[in-house]
Amino acid sequence: MLFTRQSRSMKSSQLLWMTALVILLGTTQACSQNGAEPKATGTLASAPAELRDGEQKFNANCSTCHGGGGVGTSQGPPLVHKVYEPNHHGDAAFQRAAATGVKAHHWQFGDMPKINAVKPEDVDEIVKYVRWLQKQAGIF
Repeated sequence: MLFTRQSRSMKSSQLLWMTALVILLGTTQACSQNGAEPKATGTLASAPAELRDGEQKFNANCSTCHGGGGVGTSQGPPLVHKVYEPNHHGDAAFQRAAATGVKAHHWQFGDMPKINAVKPEDVDEIVKYVRWLQKQAGIF
């Protein structure tokens, strides 16, 4: 029981730190636009126009478990993490995960079910958005 409380507390703390990091990175980028006035973006920077379809599909199909901005939740791991960088989990791994599901192997969230609501083309757009988030966070 004590271990479970500590584990939950640690997960909450990690989520809080990851959220703060995403906000900090978004603020840092907004402030470094070569003298141009930064746009107000709220807590998470909005994706560039060419990635907005992927962002919307991510929010509709992935964010319940993987969190807004890919920072993870109590139900699923953060995709903005070095474990999911392209040299460890290539784009094809995201396609397989959506199409067939995934047995838990890096985290203790349980198995990921297949996602029937997305087609391979949707996953391509989602992956482009996730890779952009990872680049913003300095993962690669």
